[in-house]
Amino acid sequence: MRIHFLLLSAALISFTGINAQKPILIMEDTLKIGSNKYPGISVLIPEVEYAKTRTNWVRLQESGTRSKVVDESGKMSIFGANSKSISDTPFNILSDIVDRDTVLRLTASFELRKDGYIERSAGEAEVAKAKSFLFDFAKQQYIDLVNEQLKTEENRLKDLQKELSSLQRNQSGMERKIRSNNRRIVFEKDRILVLNNELTTLSAAIYEHNLQLNSLETGAERDEKQKYIKNMEKQKKKATRSVKKSEKNISKAERAIKDANRAIPKNDTTQDRIRRSISDQEAVVQQYVDKLNRVKAYK
Repeated sequence: MRIHFLLLSAALISFTGINAQKPILIMEDTLKIGSNKYPGISVLIPEVEYAKTRTNWVRLQESGTRSKVVDESGKMSIFGANSKSISDTPFNILSDIVDRDTVLRLTASFELRKDGYIERSAGEAEVAKAKSFLFDFAKQQYIDLVNEQLKTEENRLKDLQKELSSLQRNQSGMERKIRSNNRRIVFEKDRILVLNNELTTLSAAIYEHNLQLNSLETGAERDEKQKYIKNMEKQKKKATRSVKKSEKNISKAERAIKDANRAIPKNDTTQDRIRRSISDQEAVVQQYVDKLNRVKAYK
């Protein structure tokens, strides 16, 4: 039995975190259906899923013809298949797929005419066509699989990058909040200074006007003075409330700054961890890119 190895030597390198690269193997073989044996060709397809590969194999056989694949206990047959890669005229295919854990074995027998099967004794050219037909199918299944693996790893990388961007936005927001609250503190302190000066002036004025009030007789002038003093006392109460409000705003801003200053180092630590994860994941993605390129280079 001849075995044709379809893997470049470079593809034998294995990588941590991904399945070791396996070859596609193709060989002349025998297909057994019931008590009958037919000359056939087998191809070993690494890693691929049985159900998906079987569906694709059925679809390929039914392409270009109205004939349908018949399944009898896992053995497939189609009469009147049509592929110029095999023959200019319709032909029959008998086949089966066996799942061997990490590899699928697809065996097919091609009947070009009644009891005339593709085999080496019938001609090298026909055998080469059949091998190429099966190899191309196997290669495409492997490419599709590695593309899916690559997409999965690329999505993981994108998720990490999104997480990092979110952390960076959060940190920028916290830094803006610190600057904004520092400006608020300066503003409120300046406001308190102005209000305290106003309170000092009002207190002194109220004291002086009360002294004047004590010397006034009952009458319009005394009533007017009392109104004036009462108005100043209202202004004093308003200024006092404003001072308390500014003090509360300062306390609130200081708490916000404290919270942000406590959160930023944690954010930095998380960003560093995510950056390392991104670097590791970029290496994984590159490994799958390399794996895909090697599979595409199979001949």
